[in-house]
Amino acid sequence: MKVTAFVGSARKKHTYYATQRFLQNLQKYGDIEYEIICLGDYHLKICRGCKLCTDKGEEFCPLKDDRDKLFDKIDHSDGVVFASPNYSFGVSGLMKVFLDRFGFIFHRPRFFGKAWSNIVVQGVYGGKKINEYFNFIGNCLGFNVVKGCCVKSLEPMTEKDQRIFDSIIDKQSKKFYKTLIRKEYRVPSFFELMMFRMARTSMSLMLDETYRDYTYFKEKGWFESGFYYPVRLNLLKKVAGRFFDFLFTRIYGRGDKMEKSVVLN
Repeated sequence: MKVTAFVGSARKKHTYYATQRFLQNLQKYGDIEYEIICLGDYHLKICRGCKLCTDKGEEFCPLKDDRDKLFDKIDHSDGVVFASPNYSFGVSGLMKVFLDRFGFIFHRPRFFGKAWSNIVVQGVYGGKKINEYFNFIGNCLGFNVVKGCCVKSLEPMTEKDQRIFDSIIDKQSKKFYKTLIRKEYRVPSFFELMMFRMARTSMSLMLDETYRDYTYFKEKGWFESGFYYPVRLNLLKKVAGRFFDFLFTRIYGRGDKMEKSVVLN
């Protein structure tokens, strides 16, 4: 199995060390091949917000950089890790540019069945909020999310601090491995089910064949499916799904009629 970690730090110190220890631990549990991608070694341009990737398709992006190389590495991995230092109470600039270059996947999630987690390294405070942000991102991209961890790396590191640091990383890698080897499609939460039904209903009522989001959903059969992938929904979630369909049809259907009315008038 292959695990790829993306490190959003320009220097190979605490964040890199945490990631390396995490991945080496995985090799103790099973036959794991890993690769560490230092984002600073790749050419990534800043997203212009032109929306061509969401409207027409990612291949129409005017930015020519290493985005597709990084996408290919994710696509050919069984597990993925995002690691970032806490810079100004948020992810690093390198990591944010990386995430922005994959914005179209939030419209068209695809990494189903792949294990994912995150590591945040900080000096003092704020890392838990970054973990929450990362966890949300992982869910939106389609991964099987193992909630991330946050470790402190005040310099110089005492022996006690180093033991705590290592212990947190060791526990995180063990949790990740359990999800990695299962390789299953998890049952969606009510929130995830609602977001799926909202997305497909809005696209079916407000978009058409000229939009890549619409054609992607159509190609995948998502306009007729219960969720993004085959999964058994219990009776309560089936009922909830039908309610969400009804609710969002009323919301977006009304908006569609109002828009047509404005055009006609």
